[in-house]
Amino acid sequence: MIRVHGARENNLRNIDVELPKRRLTVFTGVSGSGKSSLVFGTIAAESQRLINETYSAFVQGFMPTQSRPDVDVLDGLTTAIIVDQERMGGDARSTVGTATDANAMLRILFSRLGQPQIGPPGAFSFNVASVRGSGAVTVDRGPNSKAVKATYSRLGGMCPRCEGRGSVTDFDLTALYDDSKSINEGALTIPGFSTEGWYARIYAGSGFLDPDKPISRFTKKELDALLYKEPTRIKVDNINVTYEGLIPRIQKSFLAKDVDAMQPHIRAFVERAITFTTCPDCDGTRLTEAARSSKIGGISIADACRMQISDLAEWVAGLSEPSVAPLLASLRHTLDSFVEIGLGYLSLDRPSGTLSGGEAQRTKMIRHLGSSLTDVTYVFDEPTIGLHPHDIARMNDLLLRLRDKGNTVLVVEHKPETIAIADHVVDLGPGAGTAGGQVVFEGTVDGLRASGTLTGRHLDDRATLKEKVRIPTGTLAVRGATANNLRDVDVDIPLGVLVVVTGVAGSGKSSLIHGSIPPGEGVVSIDQAAIRGSRRSNPATYTGLLDPIRKAFAKANGVKPALFSANSEGACPTCNGAGVIYTDLAMMAGVASVCEDCEGRRFQAAVLEYRLGGRDISEVLAMSVTQAEEFFADGEARTPAAHAVLRRLADVGLGYLSLGQPLTTLSGGERQRLKLATHMAAKGGVYVLDEPTTGLHLADVEQLLGLLDRLVDSGKSVIVIEHHQAVMAHADWIIDLGPGAGHDGGRIVFEGTPADLVEARSTLTGEHLAAYVGR
Repeated sequence: MIRVHGARENNLRNIDVELPKRRLTVFTGVSGSGKSSLVFGTIAAESQRLINETYSAFVQGFMPTQSRPDVDVLDGLTTAIIVDQERMGGDARSTVGTATDANAMLRILFSRLGQPQIGPPGAFSFNVASVRGSGAVTVDRGPNSKAVKATYSRLGGMCPRCEGRGSVTDFDLTALYDDSKSINEGALTIPGFSTEGWYARIYAGSGFLDPDKPISRFTKKELDALLYKEPTRIKVDNINVTYEGLIPRIQKSFLAKDVDAMQPHIRAFVERAITFTTCPDCDGTRLTEAARSSKIGGISIADACRMQISDLAEWVAGLSEPSVAPLLASLRHTLDSFVEIGLGYLSLDRPSGTLSGGEAQRTKMIRHLGSSLTDVTYVFDEPTIGLHPHDIARMNDLLLRLRDKGNTVLVVEHKPETIAIADHVVDLGPGAGTAGGQVVFEGTVDGLRASGTLTGRHLDDRATLKEKVRIPTGTLAVRGATANNLRDVDVDIPLGVLVVVTGVAGSGKSSLIHGSIPPGEGVVSIDQAAIRGSRRSNPATYTGLLDPIRKAFAKANGVKPALFSANSEGACPTCNGAGVIYTDLAMMAGVASVCEDCEGRRFQAAVLEYRLGGRDISEVLAMSVTQAEEFFADGEARTPAAHAVLRRLADVGLGYLSLGQPLTTLSGGERQRLKLATHMAAKGGVYVLDEPTTGLHLADVEQLLGLLDRLVDSGKSVIVIEHHQAVMAHADWIIDLGPGAGHDGGRIVFEGTPADLVEARSTLTGEHLAAYVGR
């Protein structure tokens, strides 16, 4: 048994559980009930912390420090391997191949078998540049030293033109500065380069250009210094700094990241100011001509990385060369794992930042599939995300195989298909947030069904097909769509109704919708990208709710709004508005203690004297969304702007969240809905949602369907990319892509109403939907 006694992490209420080892345990409960706090925040976190403590203090200094979870006793822990939903690295150089070591094995293969032979594995790597150097080296021999001429060269595979990125950038200079103004007048329009900022001071005080002259009147030398100057050490206001031209500065700070991983305002600037075109020298392969010229059986490493992985696995299986037999066996195993886990439609050169949360999670699983480790605890966070019902059975097999090798498998999951295979179920609840954090049921799946808990009651829920579907008000015509794997697709997407786009993972759903519906005027697109926020951000700051609240407090008390911000003038001076004081203990876990001056309220005592409707600002931030909605509805505190935001938060089922709860403590499902609530205010006629049921409990899905209905009934068009059968059954119109993934997909296999799809049973989706609604 793994025994947990007195767990109090986040919202857990001093709970005790005993989990059987070498069994598959599934944790269920509504979103925000404490599943992740128990599994990731307590069991997995303590296991990792104990492993890190076995290293020397020197090594621990380089590792992330973890504090001990708030729990009395954790007994019987084994090594935990965490496979979470975090999106993979947003580095522009990271691809599926580099993230899974498949590229490393291919490079060795080509360096041994490629003809003509061009050099070591590094010669096939797009992250290694070719370098040459020559000069004198001093060799000490006995009492004498002698200068010897030496030359050095290293052959790399990086395309020199695009520096291994596969695309070259072209800058629109009008988006970088307003040439009618001078530097001191705020000519620079790049995020973070405003006149108050440090960068503008460096450019103004550099001496390379006149800061009071409009940029349009710069000499050629001044303009070159502003845009292209190499890094140079200078002194500004008696401080040593590095001066660098705008374009190399932007390339280093913005373009080193993948565009999809950027903050929204920086992403908007990059998309406005920079055009990316495929590198003409390497044709987007990122590799030098030499690396592309070396081939095995007519296939170069660039061709191999561009192939669909299922095809590449077949090609590798056809190679037989005794001198590299162990390497081939290992490469075959990795590629076969991709196919087995349902990612055979990817290619190794796909940038890892473009993978969805579910794809990223399954890519991380690959290295664990053939592992010979046993007696390990594998911890999964909703492994069925992004999977079609057809693929879920495959994922279940993988979880059972890991268990049967003698491992403990812990899974946080909402899908009934995966809950059904559990040996042991722990149901948390009864509600979410402060209403959750207790174990409401522990036992078998049959026991859960009979238990009467929220999960037990909803476990056998099956949506029914609509009696009557809505009539479209118009259509959005898509013609000749060819993005990624789409095969010249023509489709008319009905407007004014609820449209669900479905199909197996990799069939081309996102390519069709995100690639063919431009996110322009009137289109509100809500994707799966994670919310980024520090421990200072909370639902009130993220949704923009705090602005009207601060203005209402300021107006009622005749002072300025900045006083009511814990990140600005109103902050407690002792803890700088954080509410806690962090003490860094080097390689030991840091200690956070509640600030004694403000008692965790984050504001100065003087600010808490000001009241609105009898409450101070810290009391308002401690309210739940439901309480705040009543508070701002009428009376002295009536604030329509705040009330509108709070109503949207309640609509998406977040009524229990407190306004000041740090974003870092929210679960994945809560963040997804927080984003949905924020976007619902956007002015738009077409809403595009990418798997909105991610992280939602069966009971919450009903609420989401009600929300989608309200959006459609208010005159909006809603297009949902979704695998959940309840959402499919609720649709007015279904567009099914397939029939398979990758080059076996990319075609429309069905368009029509859910009832027609069930009747025809002509596609995989049709069969699964028919089984789901009991036809």
